[in-house]
Amino acid sequence: MKYKSLLIGITIFTGTVFAQAPLIHHEINAQVDPITSAVMVSDEITIPADKLSGDLDFKLNSALNVSSETAGVKIEKIKEGLSAKDVGMDREETESSNELLLNEYRITVPADHSGDLKFLLKYNGEIKSPIKQSAENYARGFSESPGIISDIGVYLAGSTYWVPYFNDDLITFNLTAKTPAGWKTVSQGTRTKDEDVDGVHIDRWESPEPMEEVFLIAAKFTEYDQTAGAVKAMVFLRTPDETLANEYLQLTAQYLEMYRQLIGPYPFSKFALVENFWETGYGMPSFTLLGEKIIRFPFIRHSSYPHELLHNWWGNSVYVDFKTGNWCEGLTAYMADHLIKEGRGQGINYRRSTLQKFTNYVNDNNDFPLTKFRSRYDAPSEAIGYGKCLMMWNMLRQNLGDENFIRGFQNFYRMNKFKVASFDDIRKSVEEVSGEDLKDFFTQWVTRTGAPELQLKDVSSQKSGDRFTLNFTIEQVQKEEPFKLNIPVVIYFEPGFKKEVLEMNQREQQYTLVVDQKPVRIDIDPEFDLMRRLNYNEIPPALSTAYGSDKALIILPSQENETDLEAYKTISQKWLDEKPDKFEIKTDDELSEIPSDRAVWIFGWKNKFKNIIQTGISDYDMQLEESSVEIDTKSLPKENNSFIVSARNPVNPKKVVVWLTVGNKNAVEGLIRKLPHYGKYSYLVFEGDEPVNIEKGQWRIVNSPLSKMLVADKNIEITKIPDREPLAKLQPVFSADEMLKHVKFLASDKLKGRGLGTEELNTAAQYIADQFKEAGLQPAGDNGTYFQLWKQIVGKEGREFSLKNVIGIIPGTDDSLAGQSVVLSAHYDHLGLGWPDVRKGNEGKIHHGADDNASGVSVMIELAKLLGKTEKPKRTIVFVAFTGEEAGLIGSRHYVETYTEFPADKVIADVNLDTVGRLFGKKLLVLNSSSAKEWKFIFMGTDYVTGIPTAMVTQQLDASDQRSFIEAGIPAVQIFSGPEEDYHKPSDTYDKIDADGMVKVATVTKEVIQYLAERVEPLTFTGKTAKEKSGTEKKVQTEKKVRRVSSGTMPDFEYTGEGVKIGAVLPDSPAENSGLMKGDVIVKLDDNPVKNLTDYSNLLKEHQPGDVVIIEYVRDGKHKTVKLTLAER
Repeated sequence: MKYKSLLIGITIFTGTVFAQAPLIHHEINAQVDPITSAVMVSDEITIPADKLSGDLDFKLNSALNVSSETAGVKIEKIKEGLSAKDVGMDREETESSNELLLNEYRITVPADHSGDLKFLLKYNGEIKSPIKQSAENYARGFSESPGIISDIGVYLAGSTYWVPYFNDDLITFNLTAKTPAGWKTVSQGTRTKDEDVDGVHIDRWESPEPMEEVFLIAAKFTEYDQTAGAVKAMVFLRTPDETLANEYLQLTAQYLEMYRQLIGPYPFSKFALVENFWETGYGMPSFTLLGEKIIRFPFIRHSSYPHELLHNWWGNSVYVDFKTGNWCEGLTAYMADHLIKEGRGQGINYRRSTLQKFTNYVNDNNDFPLTKFRSRYDAPSEAIGYGKCLMMWNMLRQNLGDENFIRGFQNFYRMNKFKVASFDDIRKSVEEVSGEDLKDFFTQWVTRTGAPELQLKDVSSQKSGDRFTLNFTIEQVQKEEPFKLNIPVVIYFEPGFKKEVLEMNQREQQYTLVVDQKPVRIDIDPEFDLMRRLNYNEIPPALSTAYGSDKALIILPSQENETDLEAYKTISQKWLDEKPDKFEIKTDDELSEIPSDRAVWIFGWKNKFKNIIQTGISDYDMQLEESSVEIDTKSLPKENNSFIVSARNPVNPKKVVVWLTVGNKNAVEGLIRKLPHYGKYSYLVFEGDEPVNIEKGQWRIVNSPLSKMLVADKNIEITKIPDREPLAKLQPVFSADEMLKHVKFLASDKLKGRGLGTEELNTAAQYIADQFKEAGLQPAGDNGTYFQLWKQIVGKEGREFSLKNVIGIIPGTDDSLAGQSVVLSAHYDHLGLGWPDVRKGNEGKIHHGADDNASGVSVMIELAKLLGKTEKPKRTIVFVAFTGEEAGLIGSRHYVETYTEFPADKVIADVNLDTVGRLFGKKLLVLNSSSAKEWKFIFMGTDYVTGIPTAMVTQQLDASDQRSFIEAGIPAVQIFSGPEEDYHKPSDTYDKIDADGMVKVATVTKEVIQYLAERVEPLTFTGKTAKEKSGTEKKVQTEKKVRRVSSGTMPDFEYTGEGVKIGAVLPDSPAENSGLMKGDVIVKLDDNPVKNLTDYSNLLKEHQPGDVVIIEYVRDGKHKTVKLTLAER
């Protein structure tokens, strides 16, 4: 079976005995000539005796000349010029397959023949169907060919009809393929021969497992492999890339193990990732075929990859009975795409988006039951075959519970492996395990069209003694007959919540619930677990609503400057040319109001209808200013940024109004091309010429008809429902236990806080060096050691210290990047017994420094262990543990100024790990992200690939060792889990460390380091060097100026506006006592403006405990002042 989407597959042999009727077997010998596009085949076919009754006909590509080489067995051409139809999983009537012509032949055997029939066919010809882009695959950027032999690659499949095709029955085969020397072939099954003989390469692939078709893929491949349990994981690349191959081999093993535990043993002996010579996303039994661009998209690894891998269980080993409906795509989407989103806390949004597609695209004219779904061919068919089916499995899971749901599908897999199976086979398997009668459930969701639409009404609550009675009515308002439903209901209290599941089988039903606490809100299906149509108030305004509208009006700004107006005219004319029946164009001075019966696009900053958008988004965290857009805590200028913002039509809320601006005329073509791919979003921001998407999001739901507040205070805090555990979890490549082990040692009493100049700090350095050696890093210090040694006078006392940085490398492999490096750093020193920064009362106590910065060193060590023995980067990766950070960035400055093996002027970037041990579900902060314009895009990529959210902190902070690199003109960032109250206190101990959070830090950092190691182009430095900051040549500080006072606030690092936004107020602190609150923005201290965190910190350094200062702050848009007595830190 072939799956056409961004994919990947895997395979393992399980020793299965195929207890089913004998199948047709092909013993194929094929020789392909890439230069002439010719193929020569001999195929010894064995047809079981029970299949010999009646006519024995087969189809073959009309370009192939065929003959029988077996005495007594004759073939006769009975039809010619037949149109081909695709075979296997994706039975689509594409243009390419329709252009392929077939001949049909009849086999005649002697009348007295008995038993199995074995005969030999020989055929040859040229196969070179052109590669074309079909309409169905246009949005994915894919092309297709039913079959091609060329000098850059070979693709033969069931759609090629290069193997005699008898019917839809399953087959077995062995394939011996001959190609020119230097080429390799890939097919299903196990490779039993791989050799070069007399200038010819010979591969043999044996497939005892029942198959639908035979593939032959060939090119000049570089092959990589490793063992993953009982499976041989393989990668075939057209361009050698060991780093990429290792990434996929590792990921293959992870997903293989996850699905083995969830479903059962992997059904094949190998999985091969194969690079194609045009852009495809095909998944076949035991391998996948991806285009050269697709294979290198990082997001593929945790989106389409597991989807197509899972198809090796669902679709490629348990086959689909297409006569009764395709259950496979919805199930695969549920156990792959949805599972991954659910594991990242995004399951609710994924299900809502799925229901939104059904609501937007499916109507009476295009609806059909799941029994009629074969494959996706447009948006409505996808919304039904993938979406509705996915939601059906979700409801089944909610009804049965996770354990019975999983056991049911494990049973289905055991009973139907390498068989054709139906929805009914799934029902029987799950019933057998759960003991439930599921006939009504399957009949309703598989055979009916439509979906329910719900409404909550008549809600009231009364106190009854010590308890409360909650009365409400739920109505099914769809025009179809009522559905039988199990409806999730959540009742919220202050605090807490309670979940209930209510049965419903009538058009309208009244319910009464008795609860112990006063209810403050009731929600019906708040987690979108039911297959249902959404009310428009449950669907945030989005571009898809505008795209899906039959009619649309574009309103151009009459007062816009000529350049911008020309850009808007270009976009509107392009849309009009493509869909003249849909679009109409007018200027704003031609209208007094916007229409209510169609989508409306409002173009331009000076459009007189722009205020409709501002009013429409008043419930959300966005503000349209005169020359910028404020999104949450970010301010984005209109220059060089293009904005797309949607809101409801104020006259008809079922329709959408979209505001579109172009910040750069060069961005027009890119916007036209990219916007259709962002349909689910409510707002978008693009930057630059390309343009690049830098912000996107969906509005939160307001005014849902399935939610009712029961108290007057609508600002009451509602308890968040915890994220649901996914059906399975991908085991991380990093170990939380190993992370914590390093922290425990480095932050132990034995190391006495790792103070500068102590033997304990030397012990820590040796520990790190030993870990680097174990990881396989090459020593890169002095004289073949891991240590960079020097002496330096530090501090006011003029004491000389013997200092050491610890340095190990993974050498680069690209000669053109020789001498270049990317630095991964973390400082390993701390305050010892309280120097140079000690709080009152902590003098002489061990400052353990678990978070600051044993956590960063631990993450760096584990990254070294993962990458050290397998990574083959283009650019050298330098791992360096700096000393002396607490005393003024001593180690990092010495490295930048003196290290010659990989000098500073050839460092692409530094990624500094400092204080990363207390993430606890927060966003991971990226400090100094303004030091290069590419950082935000790099971390947008990690957000998508890893599912771990990051926040860019763009202020020029002097927080840690990255400052030394920035001062030298080198892009650098600090990875930071956030400020904590016990910073630089003895209480910073290992028992407070979030080891799972450190795994997340390592996961994000790994993606960044690997990207920088492979990126050829330098980053664009946008920071401030030491000379730029001071106006003079850089002068190294040997000791930090210590701040002795505290105001009792902790900053919100995500805030990008002017001033310092308070993220938290410490209890019984000066800030709390003065009335300052979380969310206030400090803009002045005494008469000194506070523009950023650096200003605020420097101003506080000038004060002593007990000083009284006047703080000016902004709250709810109003400036206020307060007197505050500073406390001692």
